[in-house]
Amino acid sequence: MEGRNLEWLLAAASDAMLIADHSGNILLANPALCSLFGYEAAELRGQPVETLVPARLRAAHAGLRSGFSAHPRPRAMGAGAELSGVHRDGREFPVEVSLSPMSADPPLVLAIVHDITRRKQAEAALQESEARMRAVFESVTDAIITIDEFGAIERLNPAAETLFGYTEAEAVGRNVSLLMPPGDRDRHDGYLRHYRATGERKIIGIGREVEGQRKDGAIFPMELTVTEMWLGTRRMFTGVVRDISQRKEAERENRQLLQELTSANEELTNFAYVVSHDLKAPLRGIGSLADWLATDYAPHFNDEGREHMRLLINRVHRMGALIDGILQYSRVGRVKEARVAVDLNRMLADVVDLLAPPAHITVEVQPGLPTLVLEPTRLQQVFHNLISNAIKYMDKPDGKVVVGCSQQDGEWRFTVSDNGPGIEARHFERIFQLFQTLAPRDRVESTGVGLALVKKIVEMYQGRVGVESVKGQGSTFWFTLPAGGRPPAGAQLQETA
Repeated sequence: MEGRNLEWLLAAASDAMLIADHSGNILLANPALCSLFGYEAAELRGQPVETLVPARLRAAHAGLRSGFSAHPRPRAMGAGAELSGVHRDGREFPVEVSLSPMSADPPLVLAIVHDITRRKQAEAALQESEARMRAVFESVTDAIITIDEFGAIERLNPAAETLFGYTEAEAVGRNVSLLMPPGDRDRHDGYLRHYRATGERKIIGIGREVEGQRKDGAIFPMELTVTEMWLGTRRMFTGVVRDISQRKEAERENRQLLQELTSANEELTNFAYVVSHDLKAPLRGIGSLADWLATDYAPHFNDEGREHMRLLINRVHRMGALIDGILQYSRVGRVKEARVAVDLNRMLADVVDLLAPPAHITVEVQPGLPTLVLEPTRLQQVFHNLISNAIKYMDKPDGKVVVGCSQQDGEWRFTVSDNGPGIEARHFERIFQLFQTLAPRDRVESTGVGLALVKKIVEMYQGRVGVESVKGQGSTFWFTLPAGGRPPAGAQLQETA
């Protein structure tokens, strides 16, 4: 009856169990064990327990079994060495076995077997995760410092050792204030006490710039981010430190450059006023005197004298225009104008009307130009200079200038085309430089500022400018503007007349 009760108990158990005799032969295997190893109970009865052990481990297992039989004692689960079991299909898996001697004559052994595959997989995953974290901790370029809730250093990664000059062995166990300037040390200890007492955060989770101190006493600026974590019941803090000495030096240099640039702009502004007043005043006097001579002494001049007077007056006017052009060029990007919605159709009509092209030149503005938000005077200067140049250099009896626009690749592309003399490709870059002209100055009045001004204004708006031309057939000057300059619905349009 006792044996039948034992057999019933084993059959009802959810754990895999077997009973073996003193020779290691299986007397009884419950359904859970049969399911675990893939056998029928009748197949295991009378077989040595090594049947459930991989062949390569059976000899060693037999020795362990003999040692247990000689000195039988209960062995709790997990108290012994980890073993491997083998399924009937040959698949091996890790198992943990607890053994209990049973009072019988001859003696018997009860074995409880647990499949620990999932635990082993979890342990392997944990070890892999730890290895990855260790690799990150060891290789990351930022300094990482781990302390306990009382400020004692527990870990320094290699980057922190290099940054502060301490080895991990030198720093572990010492207060983290070791890495701070003297003035910050007492405040840090007080902050930790205050945080433990109140939970009020001042640094944790908030990146901030502070100062650190190296082993050699050097103080340097650093960026610090602190995070809090719990390991069981232990509260830990991890600080990520980045040396920002180079960034601070760059910021200092930038401030100095900005100050120098501001000073240079002020000097340029003052220079512009000097040019406008001190140079143009005597120039106006020379012009007035030349006009008076040309008028009152006209009968006394021969043809050569009259030509010289014409050249003098033209060059005075050119000098005045050159000064005005330089002032305009210096103001671009320095003197700001309010950006408003500008209807380019209306603007181009005003520009053409202002230029009043001669009868033999037709200026055609293609319809449907966009409305953009920008500084109206600046764009008016661009179109004025391009159309004015096309008119000024026209060498055909039936001249034509066409202004067009298209949208492509996220930008507006504007063109001013003419059927004039054209430009050789070798001059394409030169003509956009300041004071550069291709025609003799005494034949065509030009300061050489217009296209340089166009280039500067367009690039101020992050656009591009260029020219396409065939000698003797004409030229197409083009420039681009970002397409994001459309006005919002209902925006007030700027009158450009």
